[in-house]
Amino acid sequence: MFEPVSSLALRPVIPPAGRIKNGAGIRPVIDGRDVLAESHPEGDSSLYHERWFGPPETWPLWVGEEPHRIELSNNDCDTGCCGGVFVTIQRLGPLVEWTDWENTSDVLAPVPPEIHFDAAQYDAELARLVADHTWEQPVDTAARLLAQHVNTSDWCTRWTCEPFTAGIRVNVRGTSPEVIMSFMNDGFGPGGRHRWFTLPVTSGEPVRDQVRRFIARITEADPRDIAKGS
Repeated sequence: MFEPVSSLALRPVIPPAGRIKNGAGIRPVIDGRDVLAESHPEGDSSLYHERWFGPPETWPLWVGEEPHRIELSNNDCDTGCCGGVFVTIQRLGPLVEWTDWENTSDVLAPVPPEIHFDAAQYDAELARLVADHTWEQPVDTAARLLAQHVNTSDWCTRWTCEPFTAGIRVNVRGTSPEVIMSFMNDGFGPGGRHRWFTLPVTSGEPVRDQVRRFIARITEADPRDIAKGS
């Protein structure tokens, strides 16, 4: 028999200065408790804002009938190096299950027990998070608007580009905020090359206008000629 059904809330948190990752972290709050603060208090949420820019089936907490393991938090580092918190999620009819929790950062730290959510409430909370932009800083808004355009246009096909997972993201905050757009030209194989554009975000112009002008610039010329590369 399942335990009582829990309630999920998702809370965006802007990272403090000095972090490697500058995207907002989406923190799961279960029955009013920030479970990552309890099991990994020094860690950062791995559910970065940029991972929610695509269609629903690409959202990090989207769940289907096949179980899959996801990373919930890390140490502002590669998880294979410094560890993190993981959980397996699966849809079971009218419920969503989070089970087989693991803390590879600190095996002695407590992790939650098996948790079950009402699937309708769970799905609604994911959709609510994606629709809520009230918390965003201008640089977050710029990243989201740019990703929405690239995801729904033929830009990648036109220039034989392949975007990285979460390739559009907040790169810098503070006094000189910017968005980075990373991609590969001509595939990920031997002939491919990593390239990127940066979009500075200023306070003197509406964000939509800045993104619109940036899109016009990267659309009118071959990125192999105008993008930075390594």
